Amino acid sequence: MLVQKIIIDTDPGIDDAMAIHQAFADSRLEVVGLTTIFGNVYVDQATRNSLWLAEHGGYKCAVARGAERPISIEMNTPSFHVHGEQGFGEITEIIPVGTADPRPAHIYLSETIRANTGEIILCPIGPLSNIANLLDYDPEIINHIKKLVIMGGAVHALGNVTPYAEANFWNDPHAAEKVLEANWEIDLIGLDVTSNIQFSHDVFTQGAKNSPRIGGFIHDLSKFYINFYKRVVGKSVCLMHDPAAILAITDPDIFTFQKAPLSVILEGEKVGNSFVSENLERRPVNVAVYVDAKAAQRKFISIFSQADSAYKKRLNSQGNKKL
Repeated sequence: MLVQKIIIDTDPGIDDAMAIHQAFADSRLEVVGLTTIFGNVYVDQATRNSLWLAEHGGYKCAVARGAERPISIEMNTPSFHVHGEQGFGEITEIIPVGTADPRPAHIYLSETIRANTGEIILCPIGPLSNIANLLDYDPEIINHIKKLVIMGGAVHALGNVTPYAEANFWNDPHAAEKVLEANWEIDLIGLDVTSNIQFSHDVFTQGAKNSPRIGGFIHDLSKFYINFYKRVVGKSVCLMHDPAAILAITDPDIFTFQKAPLSVILEGEKVGNSFVSENLERRPVNVAVYVDAKAAQRKFISIFSQADSAYKKRLNSQGNKKL
């Protein structure tokens, strides 16, 4: 079985935590590292949360701290109302044992991707500031990365922080523009599809039953997230934005893509809006425009049914029999 190496650039965040544990549990993926960014929380919280998630999952991977603010605009307040004051809903006891890689995220990314030329998919599920900094630091990195799979943008759909903008692009529109104009392959998993993946309590209850440790943690996180979305969309569901990006790596066949060059509005009322560019010199982006939401739910349940088994297997391979 071919195992795909990935690095997740993340701001955990409830749905980030779901996506990270999803990647940890999927035997088709090797999570080489996590790089952290502001967004749902401050970057120091994101770094702490990422370290804790790796330890909670018994997963050996690097964690590198990234940018603490956007490259040009003033930083927006983190979305604590969506994810909780510490990023994990009502869970506040988040105390990792380990420490982050000493390298800043963009340097860690450059060195790690170059050491694995053509093998790594970089999956940003937060604002794109680290990726923009990577391009500034190492412009030739585009020749060493396999591709990017980005959770962000709303090309044909309404935004989720303004009528025009999705949160990750809104939090650093200049970074998003820089990343989209670079000459590398990008799959964009935006609100055009992620807003259609809506999971109810039952999905997380089943995950908790099948995998009490990992699924139980995700179930506990989901309560806060579902309560938020109940106020927003009027249904007891949560929208699975970041897990969709992981699914686009492991199960791209459940998505439909259209190619289009993209750009981002950098100021004014529509700041953060992603739109089809008239600049045909730009490399087209693979924009996800449809997802089989029922298939996505089946895939998610299947992965989390084996999450505790994968966790135990990792511990046994490390010589630690304790749960």
